[in-house]
Amino acid sequence: MSAEFAAPGVEIFAPARLHLGFLDLGGGLGRRFGSLGVAITGFGTRLRLRPAASLQVVGPARLETLARRLLAELALPPAQITLVEEIPAHAGLGSGTQLALAAGMGLARLHGRPLTPQQVAIAAGRGARSGIGIAAFEQGGFLVDGGRGKESGVPPLLSRLPVPESWRWLLLFDPGFRGLHGERERQAFRRLPRYPRHLAAEACHRLLMQGLPALAEADFAAFAETLGWIQRANGDYFAPAQGGRYTSPRVAAALKWLEDRGWRGLGQSSWGPTGFCLFPDPESAASEVRRLAAALTGGGLHLEIVAGRNHGAQWRS
Repeated sequence: MSAEFAAPGVEIFAPARLHLGFLDLGGGLGRRFGSLGVAITGFGTRLRLRPAASLQVVGPARLETLARRLLAELALPPAQITLVEEIPAHAGLGSGTQLALAAGMGLARLHGRPLTPQQVAIAAGRGARSGIGIAAFEQGGFLVDGGRGKESGVPPLLSRLPVPESWRWLLLFDPGFRGLHGERERQAFRRLPRYPRHLAAEACHRLLMQGLPALAEADFAAFAETLGWIQRANGDYFAPAQGGRYTSPRVAAALKWLEDRGWRGLGQSSWGPTGFCLFPDPESAASEVRRLAAALTGGGLHLEIVAGRNHGAQWRS
């Protein structure tokens, strides 16, 4: 990114992502975590930035705190930053990372500074466990990172594949719950036992020899089976910290209903509470949503159908 990109004003849109699970939470071979995820349509964070003599933020306090940190860490000039659209916070959609990347990369582009998303993420304190949000910002698609080694910064991206255009993700939102974050999240990771090595080995084997080839060949059933297995293994491991395989009992009941109907590519994004279920086409997604909405008792859930997003952030000057 060079000086010719400097402009009187910049607008940036950073897409939401689903975090679809970890491969090795124990780090038995020296690298810990290893994430898979996907960028999605329908949700994103949009910022408008203009030059200013001092920092001016039109948005929540957390954006101003973040902006001040980025200005200090990256030695960037100030700007006026306006939040236009935001990913729901603490719902498992990557709101914190996308806000940081949108702000940092927006400031860099506004002022013609050659910064990378990785540099911005480190300055903002993001990407400590997963590189999926950064890769979603850069490229979109289905993403796998290599986890953290002893000397790692941001986990390296190992695989990026496009998601078939016809596939759809049903998102199940429960406004009554929030996923673990901040200090509570850090404490949860410290208190959980070491992840069983045989589960890590099975997850890696399934992803490499079933899930990724299935995605490359648009084999919906085999990909969904892999995704569901990894989600079940992760959910059962995190159950002591989040009260069960899923954070929200209402989301859990809806996912059980979908599983009983034969759907396999389902689970929870990050710490939730947002659940998801993968469908092979828009028609089956819409049909199942109608049935699920009729079957739900007591309400409380918000259902959205989105697609995979095969490109990253968008800019407009």
